[in-house]
Amino acid sequence: MPDKRTHRGPHPADAKLFAPNAVPNLRSAIADFSLLLTKGYAEKSALKLVGDKFSLTERQRLAVMRSACSDQHLVSRNRCCVAPKDLAGQEIAIDGYNVLITVEAAMSGGLIFKGRDGCLRDLASIHGTYRKVTETIPALQLIADFLKEIGASKAVWLLDSPVSNSGRLKTLMGELAQKSGWNWEIELLLSPDAELKKTDMIVASSDSVVLDGCKRWVNLATEIIKKKLTSAKVIDLSGSD
Repeated sequence: MPDKRTHRGPHPADAKLFAPNAVPNLRSAIADFSLLLTKGYAEKSALKLVGDKFSLTERQRLAVMRSACSDQHLVSRNRCCVAPKDLAGQEIAIDGYNVLITVEAAMSGGLIFKGRDGCLRDLASIHGTYRKVTETIPALQLIADFLKEIGASKAVWLLDSPVSNSGRLKTLMGELAQKSGWNWEIELLLSPDAELKKTDMIVASSDSVVLDGCKRWVNLATEIIKKKLTSAKVIDLSGSD
């Protein structure tokens, strides 16, 4: 059946899977999973071990996987993270789908999870096809407003060309940028991750693979949600509070 969703909101099971009484169990799972990653265990086998121990569903395991990281990666991510106040006059390379979908999900009432590294992440998946939703244009506007507010000089958006409808999204973004006077460049690439890991620009992403390979990064989606979408449904799985 075709995907007819008009929002990137919560999954029907999320209210139960991530209810307040489930959070302590999920935090414990993240602590165990992070410990195994720190000790060098393979991610897939470690996640199965922890998921089975805590009887987690597939969706809960996804939240655990996206929220955890090894001690080594936690240190390196913190070291390379750039504060928004230091972005004035800087060019930013944006992991397009990663940032846009997270902001869309937050705007549409989807659950957002705070991970061990402080990043806010969603559980949305585009399954090889990006579908424009009601929140797409407002999300792009919000991101543009925030970039202007912090004084970024230019945004280079990198979109995955293998994802269906990437061309349409590029056209939409280009038209919005031209109409609004945003200094944006939108590129379709076979592997944005590879480019993000080698660029000298500050990278905006919460993708673990990107964060662990890039030179400098900014927690853009997290800052936007914290400061501009204060009613977003954020569940803290970091265990830091």
